[in-house]
Amino acid sequence: MHIGYFGFNNGPAGAPGPMRRILGALDDCGFESAWTGEHVVLIDPQKPPSPVPPEFPMLDTIAALAFAAGVTRRIKLGSGIILLAQRNPVVVAKELTGIDVLSEGRLIFGVGVGYVEQEFQTLGIPYAERGARASEHIEAIRALWTQDRPVFDGEFTSFSGIQQKPMPVQQPHPPIVVGGMSRAAHRRALAHANGWYGFALSVEDTAEAIASLNALQAGVERPTGLGTLEISVTPRGAVSADDFQRFEDLGVDRLILMPGAAGTDDIVRFIEETAKERGL
Repeated sequence: MHIGYFGFNNGPAGAPGPMRRILGALDDCGFESAWTGEHVVLIDPQKPPSPVPPEFPMLDTIAALAFAAGVTRRIKLGSGIILLAQRNPVVVAKELTGIDVLSEGRLIFGVGVGYVEQEFQTLGIPYAERGARASEHIEAIRALWTQDRPVFDGEFTSFSGIQQKPMPVQQPHPPIVVGGMSRAAHRRALAHANGWYGFALSVEDTAEAIASLNALQAGVERPTGLGTLEISVTPRGAVSADDFQRFEDLGVDRLILMPGAAGTDDIVRFIEETAKERGL
């Protein structure tokens, strides 16, 4: 089971010095991947379901991934997640290709739908369309990443007679991971993505999600080129040695840890101690 780290672009990590230290420790200590979080805006004053206070610092995912590409040499770099319905897929394809090229093929493209309606209102995007937009945007990006002469005709995006170079380093394209706990998100992962990502889950939550994914497989047409669905999970809270084993026994391929530490020294200490305990 691979071990990743979540949140290198926000909170105490959201500045050049802390990011450089944290990413360097992850690279040196054998972690498999580092992941961003994303909210383009935060609700002020905070109210459910907005997850953090409005003053919480959160650097843009694309900017953070580009920075990470320049200061690391080995770890994979994941968007965890890009709220894809809030973005233009043609622009996102261009930006993420740049990350894959600059990192020499280390990008993981994590996608989510979003769940805070006021964020969509602020951006002028109909909240009710978020699922359909996310699914279509994935396929528009895949077309730009894989077709010699890209053509796409969708409800929200259409293009032909264009080129977008360079292509990503990873072929046929960087891995695509869809996050979310709903049945719609599970179907989206099975139909459009290489993997599924569950966030802030207990072992029991993870078991239920995997059971749901397995039950839905028979009714979802999954392209053979996507391979076996990879399972990534960010656990809820601290993870004991027993829980590490329980996640692995469930078939989790990647555990993306979120320490919730208060400062850079605490985060680096957490990375070093985790690497030692897990034999990374």
